Amino acid sequence: MDNVLYFDAAASALKPETVIRAEVDFLQNAYANAGRGICPRAAVVDDMIARARGDVARFINARPDQIVFTSGTTDGMNRIVNIINDRVCGAGIKNKTVMVSDLDHHSARLPFELLYDSDSCKIVLCPMDKEYNLVCSDLPRADVFVITAMSNVMGCAQDVAGLVATARKKNPDVITVVDAAQYVVHNEIDVQKWDCDFMCFSAHKIGADTGLGIMYIKNPERWISPDKFGGGMIAKITGSAVEHNVAFQWENAPAKFEAGTLPLTQIIGLPVAIDYLSANRPNLDLIKYLYDRLSKNPRIRIITPRDSALLTFYIPDMHVLDFGALVGARGLCLRVGNMCASWIHKALGIDGTARLSVGWWNSIDDASRACDIIEDVIK
Repeated sequence: MDNVLYFDAAASALKPETVIRAEVDFLQNAYANAGRGICPRAAVVDDMIARARGDVARFINARPDQIVFTSGTTDGMNRIVNIINDRVCGAGIKNKTVMVSDLDHHSARLPFELLYDSDSCKIVLCPMDKEYNLVCSDLPRADVFVITAMSNVMGCAQDVAGLVATARKKNPDVITVVDAAQYVVHNEIDVQKWDCDFMCFSAHKIGADTGLGIMYIKNPERWISPDKFGGGMIAKITGSAVEHNVAFQWENAPAKFEAGTLPLTQIIGLPVAIDYLSANRPNLDLIKYLYDRLSKNPRIRIITPRDSALLTFYIPDMHVLDFGALVGARGLCLRVGNMCASWIHKALGIDGTARLSVGWWNSIDDASRACDIIEDVIK
């Protein structure tokens, strides 16, 4: 696979050697379950998990108790709906409004769309400007506001703090939910400045392992009932279900949101990935190079600006899947399709696109070879 050009970082980043070594070392020399034992080895793992949680908290300017480990952004976004549902869209609650946008990934918007389909809430759209960026002016009033911090199609950072502040002027009690899966790769996150209620990102996007995500909760004790149940999140059970007097006492956050065994190996690799990312952000000059070269080809329609974090385009007279297969056969890995973001493609009036995204491993020579392959396929 040495000759393959990997330009699909926005889907999942390649793993630095430091991350791989950290996970292998843990598996070989330190593995034990966390929160389940008092033996020396289990205590060491408990400490490693606590330190990792602290590292993540510092990474986004949060407290450790506000950091919940999930299986990824998709898991986190779905869980948030379950956590807030009783208070926002539960039985007997009428006319609650959820604001989404056409920038949203399926995982950010679909859970609320399904509530809408069941008549549990109303859906309104956040306005966009002609460049397909979310605008703070004239926001509809909402009870929940889902904000995509960076679209995986358009690649432009959104004004999260401004959007949250404007939404709170319309409704001080609005619950703000931020999808930062793409944003976290290219920009620092400060949840204090954003003032959001929830935020999610995936570890694999920043060079850590799959099966791990972060769900930030601004006020974890506000949400009394967890959404998943199992080991590690129960402090005490009293009474009996048979006698209809059962009562549960949950652990404090974040434990009450982390039922069952955590993805320990992935968590151990996450702080290492954060350190590597902080010193090796993707070189977006490569995107500018790709833009400058491919924009000269009259057959290519680029839909992202030159200063985007990625480059998205299509060939009007070529099916995007055919294009993907042809460049793939020549050794270029990129993303084709609707990027799990159907709504922005509908707004653009196209069925699908091709996307080039860069990581720490890509070079200017890689970018030049990628352009050679694309130009050869469409000539």
